[in-house]
Amino acid sequence: MTTVAAYAAPAAKAPLERTTVDRRAVGENDVLIDIAFVGICHSDIHQVREGWGKAIFPMVPGHEIAGVVAETGSGVTKYAVGDRVGIGCMVDSCRVCVNCRAGLEQYCTDGPVWTYSAVGKDGLPTYGGYSQKVVVDENYVVRVPEALPLDAAAPLLCAGITTYSPLRHWNAGPGTSVAVVGLGGLGHMGVKIAHALGAEVTVLSQSLRKKDDGMRLGADRYHATSDPATFTDLAGSLDLILNTVSAPLDFGAYFSLLRTDGAMVNLGLPEETVAIELQSLFGNRRSMSSSGIGGIAETQEMLDFCAEHGVAAEIELIRADQINEAYERVLASDVRYRFVIDTATI
Repeated sequence: MTTVAAYAAPAAKAPLERTTVDRRAVGENDVLIDIAFVGICHSDIHQVREGWGKAIFPMVPGHEIAGVVAETGSGVTKYAVGDRVGIGCMVDSCRVCVNCRAGLEQYCTDGPVWTYSAVGKDGLPTYGGYSQKVVVDENYVVRVPEALPLDAAAPLLCAGITTYSPLRHWNAGPGTSVAVVGLGGLGHMGVKIAHALGAEVTVLSQSLRKKDDGMRLGADRYHATSDPATFTDLAGSLDLILNTVSAPLDFGAYFSLLRTDGAMVNLGLPEETVAIELQSLFGNRRSMSSSGIGGIAETQEMLDFCAEHGVAAEIELIRADQINEAYERVLASDVRYRFVIDTATI
């Protein structure tokens, strides 16, 4: 085993602090990765604060990991020392269920092994990317194309794939009208990717404060949801709505924006229970759904797509000793648009 420096929350709602964690020895099919950068996802904050239920502590968050292969096991065939790689939200799955066999490991019927706050097949807790190194089975690692800077690529491992997967599944592209609710860490990637796919893109945000950013990132239209006229002007005009906010909404109002057979797909996960009036879905055969990250193959597809189209995250690079401050700024929506930790500062 290897002991590495990390930042961890010792208990629920406690500030993160510098510590050490043990990484397993490199097995036959494992790669040891020197982590260079790791993004701060809102999910990290939900987990540290146990907003989604009981979690495992001490917790080393971080599932937007970009780095370089430092060592490989004897059976590794996909990667070599020096390769630029990434790790997303999961580090293992059952591999044999119908979903795993279909490349949908994120929907493993036994449940994926999440990158942190989970228990691996060895019975030990998983620790995430707020650390110097990590050991992962090669089958749950993806290659970061040379065209993508590692720091701006890190958030693609969650924010990128979380928006790319539903856009592809619901066939966003030329001739389709896509709206992104919320222009934050997820939302700004949704705008960039939907634009790159050729869709007409609308941002729906509480105010027009970020309108210039939204248009620069690829939006064709930008509307404030605090203005009732937005829901009148856009009624029945959208094929797909990606909801990236982790808070309750007036879902009926958003459903009214959908065309026949349109869908609203929820990517954010509120900590509280939300209420939906089913009557608001009945007109025009509208649907409400959800989407969670993507499988390993689709995540690689997303990275290759982003490299080809010049798409990467808008980031603010921080030191590790700024993590707790960054959490507060995320909660205050004071980041444009993803914090990324330089792990050399851990």
